[in-house]
Amino acid sequence: MKILLITEQRDGKWNKVSLETLAAAQRIAQQSKGTLSGVVVGSGVGAVADELAGYQLDEVLLVEHDLLTEYTPDGFSLVLRQVIESQKPDLVVLPHTYQVRDFAPKLAASLGKGMIGDCIGYRQENGKLIFVRQMFQGRTSADVVFTGEPPWTASFQAGAFRADLAAKHASGKAPVKPVSTDLKPEQIRTKPLELFREAKQAVDLTQAPILVSVGRGIKASENIPMAEKLAKLLGGEISASRPICDEGWLPMDRQIGSSGQTVVPKLYLALGISGAIQHVVGMKGSRTIVAINKDQNAPIFEIADYGVAGDLFEIVPALIEELEKTPSS
Repeated sequence: MKILLITEQRDGKWNKVSLETLAAAQRIAQQSKGTLSGVVVGSGVGAVADELAGYQLDEVLLVEHDLLTEYTPDGFSLVLRQVIESQKPDLVVLPHTYQVRDFAPKLAASLGKGMIGDCIGYRQENGKLIFVRQMFQGRTSADVVFTGEPPWTASFQAGAFRADLAAKHASGKAPVKPVSTDLKPEQIRTKPLELFREAKQAVDLTQAPILVSVGRGIKASENIPMAEKLAKLLGGEISASRPICDEGWLPMDRQIGSSGQTVVPKLYLALGISGAIQHVVGMKGSRTIVAINKDQNAPIFEIADYGVAGDLFEIVPALIEELEKTPSS
């Protein structure tokens, strides 16, 4: 199987989901005994392509053009169609970002092919790839397969795979190959405006290694500082389920879940969070989940690695007391 990974960067910096999708593409290539090529699109992005070449890929295709300096759906879909038609991959994988949501359906349609978007995983059965995607806000999942001839296109949800598992070359780098494309100014029918920002916050929660998240069990806004203190002592950030942000106790950019951010920290400490599916879909990929809830039947315990059925107003102060005794390193 020949796989083409289309990455996303902005101002020379990777969108983290690109590296998560790289980890997924590497696994598919390994299991199918196929080849994997990475694609970097933009203008003046040679350094980014060279960085990607340090990962375990067969090659990196560098697609540069002055008309690709700023993202437009017309520009990206047109040049990527040319790349796909010349490379003839079986599978095209992309990170499910806001930008990809904008141009990928257009790209797939221009090729006369379908697309499976926002996948949370995949598996192989009898030589066939089966993609898994959530439905009804994560209440259930569906197995989806492609019909017809390749190329097939699929995108992976943020947090579906771990970026730190993307394998690097043991020695050396993959070759970087410039790819020529034909793009004319009159083909760009849209004018780029101010960039859309996924989250306007001082701290990007997707980058936090530790999150202390509060739910309805925190009871009142005056109890938030207790959770913030615990987060600070742990070297983490504070986050919340939707009801807390709806009440205005924490800013909306601290919300985790289907209508907030999707995070995959090393440690996710859930305080008084029941575990509604709308919240769970945003944090279930966390490396370690610790839940504290006085309701021993709370759904959060179904996905927690460690659970404490108890009063958070007794447990959290005790944790803070112990952490304050520990000398900071």
